[in-house]
Amino acid sequence: MLEILLVAIDAVIANKLRSLLTMLGVVIGIAAVITMVALGEGAQRSVQARLGTLGANVLTVRPGQSFAGGLGRGQAMLSVEDAEALRANPRAIQAVSPELEGRIQVQYGASNANLSILGSWPTYFAVNNNQLETGRLFTDQEDKGRRRVAVLGALVGAQLGGVSSASLVGETIRIGGVPFEVIGVLKEKGSQGFSNPDESLYIPLSTAQLRVLGTDRVRSIAVQAASEGQMSEAMAEIDQILRREHRIRPGQDADFNIRDQASLLSTIQETTKTFTLLLAGIAAISLLVGGIGIMNIMLVSVTERTREIGLRKALGARPNDILFQFLIESLVLCLAGGAMGLLLGVGGSYALKQIAGWDTAVAPASVVLAFVFSGGVGVFFGIWPARRAANLTPIESLRYE
Repeated sequence: MLEILLVAIDAVIANKLRSLLTMLGVVIGIAAVITMVALGEGAQRSVQARLGTLGANVLTVRPGQSFAGGLGRGQAMLSVEDAEALRANPRAIQAVSPELEGRIQVQYGASNANLSILGSWPTYFAVNNNQLETGRLFTDQEDKGRRRVAVLGALVGAQLGGVSSASLVGETIRIGGVPFEVIGVLKEKGSQGFSNPDESLYIPLSTAQLRVLGTDRVRSIAVQAASEGQMSEAMAEIDQILRREHRIRPGQDADFNIRDQASLLSTIQETTKTFTLLLAGIAAISLLVGGIGIMNIMLVSVTERTREIGLRKALGARPNDILFQFLIESLVLCLAGGAMGLLLGVGGSYALKQIAGWDTAVAPASVVLAFVFSGGVGVFFGIWPARRAANLTPIESLRYE
């Protein structure tokens, strides 16, 4: 077996250019599979990280369609009174945070930018797992007193003249022309889909309603359940309380929606996994194409070396010896191509992360699977040429021109 292995490797090395071109399909296939799986794995880890930043056990209540007599009456509304009713006598509810958001021109010195302004109660920061970097958060008394104080996201300073957000603590900024004192800065949290909380400003809800955005409504209400095991109970409690507040009878359609953020991100994660498998499957097709190329070259090699096969058989080589020789040659081509594709795929994943800023993560399981698959391709597509070589008769082989 050792001699057969050395002869097979010598045959591959003897035709360097042809061997390299033969391996190219496998190299591209393995590299593509590893890169695609790395992108999918990175996307899934990013979704999991975002789930951790959203805050635990959070439900979001949004206004829905209002009905009367079975007919739609347009968009319903949520109010501060709804939020107060939810926190009045909680059973499965731990915290409530009504939210109102809009984009307003913000000015600091000679710099200005159009930024997202979010008004809420002080409970917002705990519900959404926001951590304080420096300064302090606003209080319930400041919300009730409609105080003009603001907490900045970590990247707001970069939007206002490229200064550090921490350096703005104690300074005065203008939100829609209204002066606000900056009292704190949050730790960086990262982008969340279409929004980036690091580029938002946070002010008391009553101040946002009456001094900035001019409405007594709220966009949504974030509700934190007492525990993960009480999520269903919290949803039932929210439904019961808001139906009572909105005077909706049992059996009628609710004019609000309750969303479970964990379920939403779980759906996104499943979708990401599906696309990862799809992309990896498409990339794996190139492996099959590479395998067919190897089979073609091995068939050509059998034809070219017919006299050599006849001579080896005449000197006592058994059919299994010839079979193993050509099978090992095919396997060496695929494994060498797999190793090169592995290096190229890992390097490509790292380059995408460093240059393009994409989230990539090379899973050891995908590396092992791709390498084993390349070996399987070599064996599968090498069997026919190897059997054809093994079945040649010595006399016919020696007569072959």
